[in-house]
Amino acid sequence: MYTAEYLKTFVQQVFEKMGCPGDDAAVIADVFIRAELRGLPSHGMLRLKDYFQLWQAQRINVRPQIRVVHETPSTAVVDGDNAVGMVAAYRSMQIAMEKARQVGTGWVATRNSNHYGIAGYYAMMALQEDMIGISVTNANPLVAPTFSIQRMLGTNPLAVAIPAGKYRPFVADFSSTPISRGKLAVMEKKGLNCELGYVQDKDGNPSTDPGILSKGGSMLTLGGDYEHGSHKGFCMAATIDIFSAVLSGANFGPFVPPSVAYLPVLEQKVGEGTGHFFGAMRIDAFQPADHFKAKMDQWIETFKNAKPVPGKKVIIPGEPEFDNEERIARDGIELVPAIAKDVKEIADFFGIAFEVQ
Repeated sequence: MYTAEYLKTFVQQVFEKMGCPGDDAAVIADVFIRAELRGLPSHGMLRLKDYFQLWQAQRINVRPQIRVVHETPSTAVVDGDNAVGMVAAYRSMQIAMEKARQVGTGWVATRNSNHYGIAGYYAMMALQEDMIGISVTNANPLVAPTFSIQRMLGTNPLAVAIPAGKYRPFVADFSSTPISRGKLAVMEKKGLNCELGYVQDKDGNPSTDPGILSKGGSMLTLGGDYEHGSHKGFCMAATIDIFSAVLSGANFGPFVPPSVAYLPVLEQKVGEGTGHFFGAMRIDAFQPADHFKAKMDQWIETFKNAKPVPGKKVIIPGEPEFDNEERIARDGIELVPAIAKDVKEIADFFGIAFEVQ
């Protein structure tokens, strides 16, 4: 088991070796390890190899000049200058929160960015200031719309973080697909099959092969098939794509650049890079924050006390991840051997010490 601090320091060193300024490398490392702590390894150390290979291919800018290209008192469009996604996203959410401080709400559309890790990280930034945080992003096309076999959309997640009083915050952080690409990759490395309804083969047949994407297959939207509501998952993914890309000037749908170096850069583009969208809402712009948080406590209690099915309990969004943070921070972070091997190779490339356990 690795301590969070050990891995965070290591990841920061890796990105500093790539050429990132120390502050940027620290943000990137924090997002990586927060994913591991929250029990989301699909967006943690597994992804280090992707960023390393993108850097080797000179497809990310480690010293970006992030700038606001259009704004009003409550809105902004940010150009990420092809930054590592975490850096552009962190700065964009800071801008959204600053606007919320000034006028009540802040909304930022970001273009020319890259994969930004877990969406919940940025939404949760707002919690410390009694704000509601929202974060969405599009992603490289791996997902077929309902009734299609063509990969047109990303896994396009949505995160919403809402503060409470005596209870832990409400944090919904989920993709518009039944599973993330990263979780499929973890399954493949472990030699496991995935559930039906997650992916389909190149001809549109249901599959349980987590490696089907490399064989021309595609992921499915939430619902899996039309009979189980996949058209609603498609609507969600499409809405996120429009907010993230059409509104910001980023690439949308099938034109989003790949977040892995083994896929070629698309010749055709309709915008700049990957897109995100962020929101921050000051609660006291609507009602006193203490009153709202007391009402949120009441809301949480009401739903936690809903009569459960036998052997189960009602789970408030965010509860499992907060529990994971406590447990994993105490017990340590476990890396799958195949991931540890990849990390060790990166460490050796840069001459950084890394112990394979």
